[in-house]
Amino acid sequence: MLINCAAYREGHKLADLTPGEVGAYLDQSDTFVWVALRDADAAELEPWQHLFKLHPLAVEDALKGQQRPKIDEYGNDLFVSMHLVDWGGAEIQRGEVAVFVGAGYVLSLRQHSSQHFLGVRERAEREPELLRQGPSFVLYALMDAVVDRYFPVVDLLEAELEEIEQSIFTNGAARDNIQRLYALKRRLMQLRRAVAPMLEMLSKLHGGRVPPVCSKSEHYFRDVADHLARIHGAIEAVRETIATAIQVNLSMVAIEDSDVTKRLAAWAGIFAMATAFAGIWGMNFEHMPELKWVWGYPAALGLIATVSGLLWYRFRRAGWI
Repeated sequence: MLINCAAYREGHKLADLTPGEVGAYLDQSDTFVWVALRDADAAELEPWQHLFKLHPLAVEDALKGQQRPKIDEYGNDLFVSMHLVDWGGAEIQRGEVAVFVGAGYVLSLRQHSSQHFLGVRERAEREPELLRQGPSFVLYALMDAVVDRYFPVVDLLEAELEEIEQSIFTNGAARDNIQRLYALKRRLMQLRRAVAPMLEMLSKLHGGRVPPVCSKSEHYFRDVADHLARIHGAIEAVRETIATAIQVNLSMVAIEDSDVTKRLAAWAGIFAMATAFAGIWGMNFEHMPELKWVWGYPAALGLIATVSGLLWYRFRRAGWI
């Protein structure tokens, strides 16, 4: 579906266009066309492919989706794939945005995401001095918007980790904490799969050889890379903390199991003593003086109770009961 289509010259918007009007602006100097599509299929993308002369492999990647964040060069044109992330609570919802960039056009295709880039277009139009850089600044603005939307997700992951950490030493919560930590780790890895390749691909847009279409905005891409490096650092810090928290929780489970084992062993020892006395007096040999003693039965019960009480007291002081 076509979201927006407009022509720009010298950083200023000329007009909103219909698809049939785009061709008239492509050959004009200092002019470019910015097209935004959402969830387009092959039939909808085909006219734009012919109009902008998009490479078939790039079009195939954009339609197929599930691409690793990357930058591909096709002559003087670029194909950029990025992941969009939405916080879904139990899971992180991932979408994709594919951007085709050439000397006179920018075509963005958003797939499987509720996020939009209308604010990006408005921001760019408010900065004509920067928009004068052409399609490269639009690519920067889209990348910057994608990266900025990673920050709230990182904050939510960190907040959830802090909440789990507060309950680590709560009795009986260790097993539940481990489940929550593994779920958190899974969401963190989903975000990492979006961030790490993008950090790698941004190195192609600043420093060293830069694609000609992006040469005017090299410093801006460096700024995006700096933001992304901060996010990547935060992700690694959270990942290390999760690993430590999992180890602590596993230790807490072992300690809790050890406490249960101690309690069972203590009570087993008490009952074993009572069973031993009962077994001795229950052998019914003929010459057992206790069998003929009037107070034998109460004395035996008293002895068993006394020894059991002493054992209980010692186990209690040792923390086993």
